[in-house]
Amino acid sequence: MSSSRFDNLLRRVKPFIVRKTTQLREPVSAEERLSVTLRYLVTGDSMQTISFSYRLGHSTVSYIIEETCQALWRALSVEFLQPPKSSDEWKKISEGFADIWNFPHCIGAMDGKHILMQAPPNVASQYFNYKGTHSIVLMAVCYYNYCFLLLDIGDYGKKIDGGIFNVISGQSAKLPYFFIGDSAFPLMNSMLKPYPGTYLPENKHISNYRLLRARRVIENAFGILASKFCIFRRPVVAKAHKVTLITQAACALQNFLTISEMHCPTSGRFYCPVGYIDREDPQGNVIPGDWMGHCNTLQSVRHVGSNLYSKSAAEVRDSFMNYFNLRPGSVP
Repeated sequence: MSSSRFDNLLRRVKPFIVRKTTQLREPVSAEERLSVTLRYLVTGDSMQTISFSYRLGHSTVSYIIEETCQALWRALSVEFLQPPKSSDEWKKISEGFADIWNFPHCIGAMDGKHILMQAPPNVASQYFNYKGTHSIVLMAVCYYNYCFLLLDIGDYGKKIDGGIFNVISGQSAKLPYFFIGDSAFPLMNSMLKPYPGTYLPENKHISNYRLLRARRVIENAFGILASKFCIFRRPVVAKAHKVTLITQAACALQNFLTISEMHCPTSGRFYCPVGYIDREDPQGNVIPGDWMGHCNTLQSVRHVGSNLYSKSAAEVRDSFMNYFNLRPGSVP
């Protein structure tokens, strides 16, 4: 980030981390607290390495990082991670997906990733995943512009069915508003996923292409997160609750930096410069973004729900397939 953006961030988080000077000693300044935490998140250095660099005690660095991650979430989530509060705001998201990705009625792209961590003591089996590692789960929905919209970090299985999926209800349109996901998610009236199989008829192949093209925003969002915050490139050495705080802080910082750079000229974008995200050539071929060149240890979740689905959910997917293959829904 630029120095001016660092100052902006410091101004927002300083009220939560500044400490009073006492007769015994001067506290670590808010500037240094933020600097220590950003270095930990961005470089992935161990706390011991950072304590040597800043000449601070190991326990002091650990406390500063935990406290500042909490402060970053408190300071940034209110402005940069607030979900829409009205149907008009949801419809603006839908319009963005339609204008940029040619995918109408979509209100968010969804995916889940495992945040790797060291095995917690005594309760390690609760965090043991199908890849044979230990992790917490980051379930996220993002906008059409790679910013996170909704986050669920930790025990997603108990919350997702009644929480994220049922945001919008009672729509009277023939084609409902919905989230889009990959094959790991259940097919629902409010959740659209691709048709299964490899050798599909052309109309289903076109429908899958349109859906996966729009869903690419969440893959890029996770890719940017993992490539910019090197803390996620290997298992995080911390307790589960601290891994959650670290993940919250990184997601909030991503939204803050992405939104802050939206109106900057391309030459002034430090966080997500030109070419960093996936793009397409005139023939529609995907050109991988620069984030692909970095090590990405965020593992995808497998199954978030059952493969069973209702007749009405199948009809919704078929309706969109027909829309994408006929006018006015078809595109060159």
